[in-house]
Amino acid sequence: MFSKLIALALTAGLTAIPKAHAHGGVLSIAIGDTWYWGWQPYDSPDGQTSIIRPWSSYNPITDATDPTLSCNDDGTSSALQLTAPITAGEEITAYWNNPWPHPYGPMLVYMAQCPGTTCTGVNSDTLEWFKIDQSGLINGTVYDGFWGDGLMIADNSSWTTTIPATIPSGPYLIRFETIALHSLPAQFYPECAQLDVTGGGSQAPASYELVTFPGAYSNTDPGLTIDIYSNAAQTETTYPIPGPPLYGSPPPSSTSSVASSSTGSATGTGTSSAPSSTPTGPTVPEYGQCGGSGWTGGTVCASPFTCQVVNDYYSQCL
Repeated sequence: MFSKLIALALTAGLTAIPKAHAHGGVLSIAIGDTWYWGWQPYDSPDGQTSIIRPWSSYNPITDATDPTLSCNDDGTSSALQLTAPITAGEEITAYWNNPWPHPYGPMLVYMAQCPGTTCTGVNSDTLEWFKIDQSGLINGTVYDGFWGDGLMIADNSSWTTTIPATIPSGPYLIRFETIALHSLPAQFYPECAQLDVTGGGSQAPASYELVTFPGAYSNTDPGLTIDIYSNAAQTETTYPIPGPPLYGSPPPSSTSSVASSSTGSATGTGTSSAPSSTPTGPTVPEYGQCGGSGWTGGTVCASPFTCQVVNDYYSQCL
């Protein structure tokens, strides 16, 4: 019932979006039964208060080096910035304007830990980000397949991810991003929110998992220059997701690039049994990739985790 009410509220709220701005962004966030209204980008910032960082336009960012790429703003918090409490291992859901108009492209979720005791006053451009969730081409071809963006639309234009149970407690920014590939250059839609994570673990992101925005992407990345309407796209069934490997992935030297997987999630809830192939390779930590089509890395999960199939292309230690 809660999710249905959210969907109705967002659908009704869509009429408030100026007609000249037919794209959009994250309008609200839910953590458990707690609802957080988002930033109103075309209203005066005076008096606005939200866990979502300020952003100013429904229009997309179309340059991977744009200085606003971290959080679709100048990197600063608002004068009345809020921070939401969340427990490591808990789910968080972002809601876009409904229906979201762009079904072709990947969904990505990043986090960045802030120094000190709060993210308020910390510029997002100065932080190092790690990817906790992603979904690219789920099935079919690049030309007419089912994408992470399509999955978001199918779920009331929302995306639910889980805060990794192993990250250290502390203040974080979470960055929800959808990338639309229906036109070139690719269109980036990122928004950020402030969290205070408690009950966390001790597994800080590895150096090879950390990136900056801008810096994480290049305008020449194959996943951003791909022409989904080309002749080649009609038979292509893999897609290189931009950005770093997922949090908890093995070092690049011991595996093929996780960033080039066609789909994947650091927080997936796959319920299928583990791959039938004989376990090989190095021990894979919780949330690490342990199988999938073309996977050549480790398939043995660290105890007590087991390798769970998320889809044909991605299996994960859970």
